[in-house]
Amino acid sequence: MAKMKVKDTEITVVQINNEDYLCLTDMIKAKDGDFFITDWLRNRNTLEYIGIWEKVYNPNFNYGEFATIKSQSGLNSFKISVKEFVARTNAISLQAKAGRYGGTYAHKDIAFEFAMWISPEFKIYIVKEFQRLKEEEQKLLGWSAKRELAKINYRIHTDAIKQNLIPQELTPAQKSFVYADEADMLNVAMFGKTAREWREENPDLKGNIRDYASINQLICLSNMENLNAVFINEGLVQSERLVKLNKIAIQQMKVLENVDDKKILKLTDSENRYSQRSF
Repeated sequence: MAKMKVKDTEITVVQINNEDYLCLTDMIKAKDGDFFITDWLRNRNTLEYIGIWEKVYNPNFNYGEFATIKSQSGLNSFKISVKEFVARTNAISLQAKAGRYGGTYAHKDIAFEFAMWISPEFKIYIVKEFQRLKEEEQKLLGWSAKRELAKINYRIHTDAIKQNLIPQELTPAQKSFVYADEADMLNVAMFGKTAREWREENPDLKGNIRDYASINQLICLSNMENLNAVFINEGLVQSERLVKLNKIAIQQMKVLENVDDKKILKLTDSENRYSQRSF
């Protein structure tokens, strides 16, 4: 679940079956006057749009019931709730949720049309804010992915140490010392300090030095761990590896830092398709 703020209105965004749904109950607070979601749903243009969307994305949509509902639109006496509409038609574009985060939710494609019903200006702002939210999620995903990549490569790296540096008769404590020594060697090559030195300099921060690394540093560190495993297999002593890896770190960071505003992860295909439809 996520929150975004559009023109002083806080809107909840949830994932349902890996799709983004926006809370119409939150959105309608931005509309001037005393209006309800049912006022929007009873509109013939609204029903036609939902019907076309369901035809494209929902093979289980009940067209017979939908035709009956649509034929009544425009009548003064006609009114239907989201819950009834979903129950009768098997629609997936709308959801009525109960509980702590209860309310009426709509797939983003439908929610943006609901925003247009509120006002054209509101739609423009909500689309802009939604895209910003997705970009922030992608940045966070990119950082997490690189952090996990660094962890995987560290496992490969420690396997190489075990095979090439640790005699069979070392005690567990000695093995732990070798791992920590190699990790600190990489920290010095990359950050210029050991993990202990970093903790002493930053006593109020939680985690370790790598938790505060940039994406570029994590990419470089991941490459260094792979190269260190290769150097170990080649029989290079630690002092030689440290010098080599430090030079590599300097070279790679210069390249990475000179690449301005290049996004590592792009928007998903579905988000790109929406962007093309919206503008």
